[in-house]
Amino acid sequence: MAQSTQTTQDFVPVQEVRDGIMTLKNGGMRATVMASSLNFALKSSDEQAAILMQFQNFLNSLDFSVQIFVQSKKLDIRPYIALLEDRLKEQTTDLMKIQVQEYIEFIKAFVADNDIMTKSFFVIIPYDPPIISTNKNSFLGMLTKSKTSKLSKEEGGGFAEYRSQLEQRVAIVEQGLARCGVRAAELGTEEVVELLYKLFNPGETEKPMQIA
Repeated sequence: MAQSTQTTQDFVPVQEVRDGIMTLKNGGMRATVMASSLNFALKSSDEQAAILMQFQNFLNSLDFSVQIFVQSKKLDIRPYIALLEDRLKEQTTDLMKIQVQEYIEFIKAFVADNDIMTKSFFVIIPYDPPIISTNKNSFLGMLTKSKTSKLSKEEGGGFAEYRSQLEQRVAIVEQGLARCGVRAAELGTEEVVELLYKLFNPGETEKPMQIA
């Protein structure tokens, strides 16, 4: 029986991450916007109604699809505990040492009895470059091939042009979320790679990304 030679990469639709843009194996492009949370429950009824109306208007104004992704994971409290232990060593009085030690034990006990979760919110914005299907032996096919070759040399296969179209969509999404009171920031290359790594390695406990 022949063994499969497929690797994990064969099941990942992302070809590469370039300038913060995910390029898919099928030629599509995806930008990732991280959005802040909004404490909806603390708003007044009028504020809640206004937020819902703004969000409805935002969704209705889009002429392209978006994907809203929520990442929920258990918060790794170990870096905070390590920081407290460093502070404990710096204390010069017995009273402060006792208080800091008791606080450390309280945090450890609280986390042991309760799952402290952190949530991150992302909006995935797509752009699929147009595909012109022609016979390569025809006159139009030769023109298309010639144009593609030129773009490959001058603009990286049209990447710059297509990215400009995608960035326009990103700006629309960021402005729409801002009107809802939600802060948004597009992720760069390293942040997108980190996000993908966390998705495919859910057991890893790392510090969650923050919006500046």
